[in-house]
Amino acid sequence: MDDDPPTQLIRLADDEGNSVTVDVLGLDPRWRAGLRAEIVVRTPFVSGRIGLALTVSRLTDWGDALDRLDAGTDVAWMEMERGPSLFVQLDGERGCPEAVVEDESGSMVTVRVPVVPPDDWIADHRRRLRRIVDHWVPRLED
Repeated sequence: MDDDPPTQLIRLADDEGNSVTVDVLGLDPRWRAGLRAEIVVRTPFVSGRIGLALTVSRLTDWGDALDRLDAGTDVAWMEMERGPSLFVQLDGERGCPEAVVEDESGSMVTVRVPVVPPDDWIADHRRRLRRIVDHWVPRLED
């Protein structure tokens, strides 16, 4: 059994070198009801990262977003909250899925990353979410 804590909540990536990930860095030392995390964008053209806090409600919202994606609906995750937002568009501008990271409240930068995830990517993300919730949520304080 692997004792390493799960760290990757989201991994939208393709064979072209494009990826958007949400990585859990651990418990937030300043706020024990949340997790330190970051959105990381990597493409052959641009790359960057932005920090964010993950709460139980944000994790629940990601599970709801996965349900909507599975039903064929685009999603906005963390939209209109403090910090960055992540949008997943199933049929983006280039005829393939796109992950859009928007930091309207901070840098005012938006990055659109086309990705072609594997066929089972939603099921894979449900497993990722379950591992994160099972490991990290019991360690959070109310």
